Amino acid sequence: MTSSPRSTAGILTALATVVALAGCAPGADAPAASSSASSAPPGVPSPAGTGAAGRSPGAAPTPEGTLVVTDFDADTVTFVDPARRGGAAGLGSVEVGTAPYGIAVGEDGTAWVATAEGVAVVDTRARERTALIPYATDTGPVTTGEYRGGGMGIALSPDGDRVYVGVNVPGARGVLEIIDAGERRVTGTVPVGRRPFDVDVSGDGRHVYATGHDSFDVTVIDTAGRTARRIEVAPYGTEGGLGSWLKPHYTAVRPSDGALLLPFEGERLAVVDPGSGRVRVERMTADTHQHGVTIGRDGTLYVVGTGPIDPSEDDGPSLTVRAPDGRERLIPLQGPHESVILSSGGRTAYVSGGFTRDGHWNGISVVDLVTGEVTRLPVGVRPLGMALL
Repeated sequence: MTSSPRSTAGILTALATVVALAGCAPGADAPAASSSASSAPPGVPSPAGTGAAGRSPGAAPTPEGTLVVTDFDADTVTFVDPARRGGAAGLGSVEVGTAPYGIAVGEDGTAWVATAEGVAVVDTRARERTALIPYATDTGPVTTGEYRGGGMGIALSPDGDRVYVGVNVPGARGVLEIIDAGERRVTGTVPVGRRPFDVDVSGDGRHVYATGHDSFDVTVIDTAGRTARRIEVAPYGTEGGLGSWLKPHYTAVRPSDGALLLPFEGERLAVVDPGSGRVRVERMTADTHQHGVTIGRDGTLYVVGTGPIDPSEDDGPSLTVRAPDGRERLIPLQGPHESVILSSGGRTAYVSGGFTRDGHWNGISVVDLVTGEVTRLPVGVRPLGMALL
């Protein structure tokens, strides 16, 4: 990818011709070779304890506080005990389907995993896949790689009754598929933007937000009428189109007022009013390309900086900790990362190392948010999405 640096005004886009990260290269074609299908037919229970897909007989129950991470370069999710160190943190893996991306876990311990083949249902206590729900949308051949078709962002309704998954359709607009969690089948679809990296739900469950990476937008879906409207989110403009680096990736919903927060380049934070569609831009300070984002109960924002677009101008990987009043603290990270989630107490951030551009690593960084100390755990296979049990 030949990327042109941002101008001093900070409003240029960068065109791509090399393999780029899962959010920044042209979102279109040339997917990798097809992967084999998973062990059970779609929509039916998987056999327990079969090969890599099942929990070993006599294995200890999954402890509270375990992380479940999606292995984008494998067909598995890996269970991680972040209290352990080194390779001992890995508690084993479960086969879920080709190239798993996003993950959401309900209060009952059921994990819903967006794969290229369908949404996998995992019993996290037994550590086994119990079903694979096929998509209603035709996404083409099952493939791997950053442009593969299939599920990307995924979220649960507040009551846990519905699963919302953003489905990438290579070369076309994406689709939000709505799954009945009890019946384990798709009950509706809504068109959204291209390559829906992230899916979020409003606190009252009345709206779903699908972040379209390649279309510079957030689609707001009314969950009652299943109607949709598009909000463009492009603080650098849309010049460069699919080849632009300066596109949205992930969104956080602010608890206090329901505003949508989308970081760009460690320079600009787009604050979106999902009701009016108005977009306001605030200054950020990390000066690095940014991907994953999450928000604490107190409104503190955590943003993953993946590293520079232009090494001569931009800073390296970092985790931004942004207070509700806009003050920021930067914690350096060793190498690119993708997603971030918080511990239940809010003192620790977990950052996945599974970046799809060169420089990813097979592990998770554990960040002590008080001291700034970072501990690296070598677990998983290019881990992208994470959930905390």
